[in-house]
Amino acid sequence: MRSRTVNDPSPGRSSDADPGGGAAGNSGGLSAAVITPASLGYRMPAEWEPHAATWLSWPRASGISFPGCYDTIPPVLAKMVAALAESEPVHINVQDADEEETVRGQLRQNGVADLAHVRFFHIPTNEPWCRDHGPVFLTQPGVDFPLVVVDWEYNAWGWKYPPFDLDDAVPTRVAAALGGLPVFYPGIVLEGGSIDVNGSGTVLTTESCLLNVNRNPNLKRAQLEAYLRGYLGVTNILWLGDGIEGDDTDGHIDDLTRFVNRTTVVTVVEEDAHDTNHEPLQHNLQLLRQMSVEDGTPLRVLTLPMPAPVRREGQRLPASYANFYVANKVVLLPAFNDPADAWAASVLREAFPKRKIVPINCRDLIWGLGAFHCLTQQMPVV
Repeated sequence: MRSRTVNDPSPGRSSDADPGGGAAGNSGGLSAAVITPASLGYRMPAEWEPHAATWLSWPRASGISFPGCYDTIPPVLAKMVAALAESEPVHINVQDADEEETVRGQLRQNGVADLAHVRFFHIPTNEPWCRDHGPVFLTQPGVDFPLVVVDWEYNAWGWKYPPFDLDDAVPTRVAAALGGLPVFYPGIVLEGGSIDVNGSGTVLTTESCLLNVNRNPNLKRAQLEAYLRGYLGVTNILWLGDGIEGDDTDGHIDDLTRFVNRTTVVTVVEEDAHDTNHEPLQHNLQLLRQMSVEDGTPLRVLTLPMPAPVRREGQRLPASYANFYVANKVVLLPAFNDPADAWAASVLREAFPKRKIVPINCRDLIWGLGAFHCLTQQMPVV
């Protein structure tokens, strides 16, 4: 559970890398004069396309994400890092050299003896949710800069958990650490967990998050769609409704529905008609069954179960099998010591027959209100 203290910090932005495109303000729509990545031919690849690395931001013991149970988290993350060893390099953001040594020790103590696939970056963060504060990478083969970064504004899911100035600066600092990648600044708030792309022109998102007044209160749906087209390289935008109970992100798509190939999604459903998640997830399911991808092909919809409610200190936590992470050779599946774990694993085996499904118990991790997809950000191969 994250801290519930709400202040009004002034988010900072690193200035150690130059933008690769014009910024646009939050007082209106996207100007036609702005040079966007899409106008230059860039796109956001799908998560199942080849990765050069997976990025993480290591949680600090002094952070607010895991009150009272921080010591249970490094063993879970070590299992994740170990599972990725056979798949791809892991890039980990840490505060400094001292924390790097601490994290190396935590990994070794929890069974990751060989750190050859792990590279550390001294990029400080407030909290570990790299999907939301990290860079969104776009690609375009055959140009001088085939890999670029989009640095969206980050306000900790609607100013819920200050301070977040370090998190807000991560994408630009990552770009600098990678040799000075060009950076595009849309100038609006958007988290990586609020979008999911099929890599060929379609993006999934939710009204409950992107249209929330705590993100971009001056922008309407059509204006937000212009930003998605301009800065993700998509042409087709699919909107779902509400998220699940306990999700403090106001309904991120990565707890609900995920692309598993260009025309297929998996979406969570709640079988118990008395559960508060039943109706909104059924509504999303019906919407999906009427949707198509960018070329008009109807979506194929597979369903994932929901685990039984996971509660802690009187709070329902956003436990969802949709928060899996697709790496090159493995799929990291959040498990909850629930009979539905096996059901979820079987659905993902059907969806990813050439990848190994790796369930890892997340009953402690979900106390931070996120799981594997929330913690990771893929860097595509170019």
